Amino acid sequence: MPLPDRAPPARPETSEDWRSGGFGLYVHWPFCKAKCPYCDFNSHVSAQVDQSRWRRAFRRALEVEAAATPGRRLESIFFGGGTPSLMEPETVALVLDSARELWPQVPDLEVTLEANPTSVESGRFRAYAEAGVNRLSMGVQALNDADLKALGRQHDAAEARAAFEVARGIFPRVSFDLIYARQRQSLEDWRKELALALSMAVDHFSLYQLTIEAGTVFGRLHGLGKLKGLPGPDLGADFYDATQEICEAAGLPAYEISNHARPGAECRHNLVYWRYGDYVGVGPGAHGRITRDGRRFAVETHRAPELWLAAAERDGAGRLHEEEIAPEDQATEHLIMGLRLAEGLDMARHARLSGRAFDPGRVLRLEEEGFLRREGGRLIATAAGRRTLDAVILELAR
Repeated sequence: MPLPDRAPPARPETSEDWRSGGFGLYVHWPFCKAKCPYCDFNSHVSAQVDQSRWRRAFRRALEVEAAATPGRRLESIFFGGGTPSLMEPETVALVLDSARELWPQVPDLEVTLEANPTSVESGRFRAYAEAGVNRLSMGVQALNDADLKALGRQHDAAEARAAFEVARGIFPRVSFDLIYARQRQSLEDWRKELALALSMAVDHFSLYQLTIEAGTVFGRLHGLGKLKGLPGPDLGADFYDATQEICEAAGLPAYEISNHARPGAECRHNLVYWRYGDYVGVGPGAHGRITRDGRRFAVETHRAPELWLAAAERDGAGRLHEEEIAPEDQATEHLIMGLRLAEGLDMARHARLSGRAFDPGRVLRLEEEGFLRREGGRLIATAAGRRTLDAVILELAR
């Protein structure tokens, strides 16, 4: 989606642009007990993992990344995966101790760890908290056993509720994920399930519509016509609308298309992404966005765990590829990310990145059609705009 007629890439006024979004660290743990049939994340099943070796590799990778980002102050750390709650607490502690040593941090550093709610993993929660984790994100996905089984999950609904209660007693902030528009799920089923979830005193939800991704088990079954009971586009839109309505009424409005929170409970790490800040990524398949000398780079690491591990041991980085992002592509990324947020995007910042302001005629027409609104220098997608966000972005990017 190139934006035409942009200024040349080296513009001094954008040299510190990343500060508008902040700075975070993402750590990818690639291992799972089993591969879920809907999942296209970089996750792998392995019977044996030498975590002492992984600790050494993480330490080396963090040293290299810190040397490349001097003067940064960490605002968030996020352990994603895979299943990070399969990490030994010593591995989590090593990463956090290293990050504290290598970068200065804000006083209220957010440290999130993704967890699956099995009884074995929930037993580690207190050790993670002692290491410095202060926010847990639980992959619940459904609150009934039949759908959990269909989704290939390793826990049942009772385990999920019990693990959530344990987590609430240990961590100051707990989020959990649910998937809706599942096979044979009715809209009334989802309304009841979401009401049950809200009764659990949660302050943050990530609520995703089931999507069928190429290369997954569900993708192959769907291609063969063997994945039955999926909702059509109209019913899928009804699921989305009901989700917004129910969460808004319960005091957890959407601050991003798929994320809902009580005011103050938003995930600050994900806001770094959506506000188009800089972030370091370590671990197999992790991505980064790093600004150096006024130039922003996209960084990719080796996806295969054994390749990343060997590369990190060899040169400390595990990087596969680094590419400078042209200003017009930065503007496009900023547009795509920023309009996902309820707060929208800063139009002046976008103009600095792109070299020109949005076309006023297009903005006005999208406003008149009810897809956008302007507020205090920010451009915000309305509820109707968020439902058709891809089309809105394409129109603005022309």
